[in-house]
Order: sequence, then C-alpha cells, then structure tokens
Amino acid sequence: MKIKINRLNDAVHMQAENEDGVTLQMDGTEAIGGINGGFRPMQMLLAAAGGCSAIDVVGILKKQKQNPDDLKIEVTGERVNVEGEQYSEFKTIHMHFILKGDHLDEKKVSRAIDLSLNKYCSVSKTLEKTATITSSFEIG
Repeated sequence: MKIKINRLNDAVHMQAENEDGVTLQMDGTEAIGGINGGFRPMQMLLAAAGGCSAIDVVGILKKQKQNPDDLKIEVTGERVNVEGEQYSEFKTIHMHFILKGDHLDEKKVSRAIDLSLNKYCSVSKTLEKTATITSSFEIG
C-alpha cells in the first residue's frame, strides 16, 4: 500500500492520492494556517473506522441474507491529551449505525456490527489499542 501526499498551497492544505489515483484533501484548522479545505487527519481516522466497519457490516449482512437498503454511521470521538506530550489521541470512539430495510433481523445486525468491530475491521483493531470503541444501532 502506498499513499502520496502533495502540498497544495503555502500552508498546510494537502492532497493524498492512492495507488489507483483516487484523491482526498486534508487541511488544518485556521489556527495553524489551514483554510479548512479538507478533512483534518484525526477526522480521517474516524471516517476510516466508520468506512471500514460499513463495508464489513454490509458484506456480513448480505451473507446472512439480510439486505439493508440504507446504512449510515455517525462516528464520534473524544480525544485526551497525554501529559507531557504534544499529541492528543482518541480516548473513546462511538459508532452509531442507522440501518433501513425490510425484514432486517436485530440479532443479525448486532452480530454483524460485533464481528466488524471485534474481528474484521483493521482500522478499529488498530485504534482499539488506545481508544475504547463502542457501538449502538437502530433499524428504521
């Protein structure tokens, strides 16, 4: 896996490009010279965790003959400053799954989310080393 990062301005607006040529933009807050032209890197971590889990959950549900018509995930994270350090890691991350679809089985949805967060999602497995990851869901 290889990602290229290119600086787009004379401050901290960056563009990342993957091996397939797909791009996304990153930026910092105005306080550090950013123009809010993209995701901040820590926001990308939350988005990556949610995206990874969404892919898992849809795949697991399809294998269980469950077909969600829609899936949304609201991911929230609380950061904590580490004493004596300048970085601030996530202390807690919560993912709230909102699914829509006819005849979705609550037990199967719960199991799919559990499998994703505790077994399959590489992003969550990486983040759980420093953050407590919790989840909830609703079916509409």
